[in-house]
Amino acid sequence: MSTTVSQISAWGNGLAFRLTKPMAKTAGVAEGSPVRVTVKPGRIVIDTETAPTLEQMLAAFDPKKHGGEVMAGKAVGVEVFANGDA
Repeated sequence: MSTTVSQISAWGNGLAFRLTKPMAKTAGVAEGSPVRVTVKPGRIVIDTETAPTLEQMLAAFDPKKHGGEVMAGKAVGVEVFANGDA
């Protein structure tokens, strides 16, 4: 993690913050990268908004936490008719 002092500049009718190439490379962003901006009094936080790859999701899978039957109860509502349990 690195910290850099930068400056907000005028850009049309708004304001802008420019990322340097080293900052963008470190953050893993390029032109068109989606980001999430959170604004609070005295604070602006910019987080990258990237979807995890299948490999990342599989690596994060914990069978103890995510495994097992999701709905262990009996069929209800439309499920009863779909399964022929009526």
